[in-house]
Amino acid sequence: MSTEVSPDIAQALTANAERLRPFGARVLHLATAGSTNDVAGRLAGDGAPEGTVVIADAQTAGRGRRGHTWHSPPHAGLYVSAVLRPSEAWLGSAPESIALITLAAGVAVAEGVRAAGGPTAEIKWPNDVVVGGREPAFSARRWRKLAGILAEGAAAGDGLQHVVLGFGINVARVPYPAALSDQITSVEHETGRPIGRVAVLVETLAALAHWYAALASGDTARVIARWRALSPSAHGAPVAWTDAERLMEGVTAGVDRTGALLVRTIRGDTHVIRSGEVRWL
Repeated sequence: MSTEVSPDIAQALTANAERLRPFGARVLHLATAGSTNDVAGRLAGDGAPEGTVVIADAQTAGRGRRGHTWHSPPHAGLYVSAVLRPSEAWLGSAPESIALITLAAGVAVAEGVRAAGGPTAEIKWPNDVVVGGREPAFSARRWRKLAGILAEGAAAGDGLQHVVLGFGINVARVPYPAALSDQITSVEHETGRPIGRVAVLVETLAALAHWYAALASGDTARVIARWRALSPSAHGAPVAWTDAERLMEGVTAGVDRTGALLVRTIRGDTHVIRSGEVRWL
């Protein structure tokens, strides 16, 4: 256990060591980081073992997918990154492996938040954990973002050397910038009561340990099945995306075994979206 971990986090991680393995034994806790993913990436490059975790009380350059900024004020949320070294025995291509890890992390965050006493959350492909009541149609739906996930891989030659898995969860009830106030929320905003950051951390890492182990054992189907159960918008939601510089529209039709989003157009064609920006209509 790192001597830099705060006493409350250290005690909770020690008490739950069996549930958290491989996470929790090697932890770096920082008051402020530019990005926990960057710190964890440097540690991974220096040989840090699988399960190494970096936690920051604030980020000055937190980021999400495709360079989006992650609002990370001090002590308002959990800003966490973990070093993963997936075995070659279950790896597919690097993009496929990272996509599956992202799906497993989405399940872990949604389950961890709820287990810690937070709201029932769901997953919006590919890496957002959201809350918000469902209107009669997905097109009238308003999501509020509770958490985000960013998995970044490092490859050398033909192999994936490691993956840095980062997640940010808004926990405390704090004012948000005006431009974000109707788009994001927090655990405490949704529940109306205090929820400890340490409890959310422990339950999320425990869920991540469970679902990462499922991937490592080859049980990808169970991970995807659970993801589908937590992502109702993966079926029947209208979306738009750009394909070869053409604006396309369709309706979500689930995810495939690699975690790619399936979208069916009005012509009945099914498109597979593995990356890029999807706009939810």
